[in-house]
Amino acid sequence: MQRISWDEYFMNMAELASRRSTCIRRQVGAVIVKDNQVLATGYNGAPKGLPNCCDLNECLREALHVPSGQRHELCRAVHAENNAITQCAVNGVSCKGGTLYVTDSPCVMCLKQIINAGIVKIVAKKIYPDDMSREMLEQSGIEFILYNNVKI
Repeated sequence: MQRISWDEYFMNMAELASRRSTCIRRQVGAVIVKDNQVLATGYNGAPKGLPNCCDLNECLREALHVPSGQRHELCRAVHAENNAITQCAVNGVSCKGGTLYVTDSPCVMCLKQIINAGIVKIVAKKIYPDDMSREMLEQSGIEFILYNNVKI
């Protein structure tokens, strides 16, 4: 019997979380792990109690033709990484020293929170087009690995 790797296990969880997304434009899932234990999961969607984009059947960024990686403040959704970090905070669990598995690499807004939360490693399946995020990631010292194990 051949077992799947930890990376595959946690990335599969992130992909499963992305299927809960309520975003019309991009479905993202995230899992925060420490010592091979899941601390929190997240997916992108509107804040608790507010209508989701899929319920409203509208996306302001789409309507305004905003390219990916720009004008994050126009997004109604809380991003997957942000939701996972918030879940840790609400439950009183430190994610300091943890690893973030995410289906798309973080935007600059999420990366700032990741840095401040003390996450030390990010494993992403795809690259999100955000030049500022990439620059800050390189400056942060956080280890970044594409799921196919290519370091950036």
